[in-house]
Amino acid sequence: MKIRTGFGYDVHKLVEARELWLGGIKLDHELGLLGHSDADVLIHALCDALLGAANMRDIGYHFPDTSGDFKNIDSKILLARTMTLIREKGYEFGNADITVVAERPKLKIHIPHMQEVLARVMEIDTDDISIKATTSEKLGFTGREEGIAAYASVLICKK
Repeated sequence: MKIRTGFGYDVHKLVEARELWLGGIKLDHELGLLGHSDADVLIHALCDALLGAANMRDIGYHFPDTSGDFKNIDSKILLARTMTLIREKGYEFGNADITVVAERPKLKIHIPHMQEVLARVMEIDTDDISIKATTSEKLGFTGREEGIAAYASVLICKK
């Protein structure tokens, strides 16, 4: 069995008049993330980690923000397509460890729901997807609540 790891990172700016989608769920918050799609940084970092592990470039290569096909698209669709891509290449998902960096909203109570949604989209067990939330102690762009960042590490296996 061949085992590969991948790492992903994404960041989006917080703005008014946008919905806040994180981990595939809509959160109640006065600001949302700006992007061509729904700007779900957690899912975007996860997609990049998966694609990187399979040596398939990145999310922008497969789902470019220059394409109208992806305008305001639900990032869960991008994640499902990413899983199809890696499975077509002969890989299966092992596990993911994800960290979201945001001062607000507080995410702890939402993490189990995010895990359930992502597991359903990815067709995996919820125990195989770890999501953690942290702040940057009011430092940098995340600390000033100008944006949200996410980091993802994944393991995939080829039989």
